[in-house]
Amino acid sequence: MNWRWKIAQAAEIRWWERYLQKKPVAEYQNWKREYWQKLLDKIDVAPKAGQHILDAGCGPAGVFMALPNNPVDAVDPLLDQYAEKLSHFSKENYSNVSFYNSPLEQFAPAQPYDIVFCLNAINHVADLDLCFDNLLQATAPGGTLVVSIDAHNYSFFKYIFKTIPGDILHPHQYDLKEYQSMLTTRNCSIEKTTLMDKGFFFNYFVLVAKKNI
Repeated sequence: MNWRWKIAQAAEIRWWERYLQKKPVAEYQNWKREYWQKLLDKIDVAPKAGQHILDAGCGPAGVFMALPNNPVDAVDPLLDQYAEKLSHFSKENYSNVSFYNSPLEQFAPAQPYDIVFCLNAINHVADLDLCFDNLLQATAPGGTLVVSIDAHNYSFFKYIFKTIPGDILHPHQYDLKEYQSMLTTRNCSIEKTTLMDKGFFFNYFVLVAKKNI
């Protein structure tokens, strides 16, 4: 799995470079902030001002962009490369955000968070079980964990993608029930499962879970 993760990380930075190459910076940033706000509205998660938030696997344009009234810690192992190679990402634009160039497996917060977001990221990690453990450990008792997933629709293709692999950006291949189980077996309850987008191989869901007290 380690070699798959390394390949996925190299492909990830190249994907962002190609994707953002012809997008005007201000226009893209405005669009992305609106995108995140629409997502928060759809999943009915409204952070209160001052709540401490973790954006795990934030990428260069994570949900931190839509949270100007909260202290946010944003974590990603490619942050230094994003800052170097992408004009669309500048840490200085977000005075309320502390950025940490670190894999989620190695990130150890000083205190638990009221809300933990892991959006478009859990499929990318090297050690899935350890990352889910760390996400729950980072969530305060009674706090909220929000995870987005690309969940397989068909067991046959899930097997094929695991074997080949057929999805270079995502080292992990699971279905919705398997991802839900990864949360419910870790002392939390799923409050909402929202279908965000349908595809043939995958459906894109956001899971909102509450950590048990």
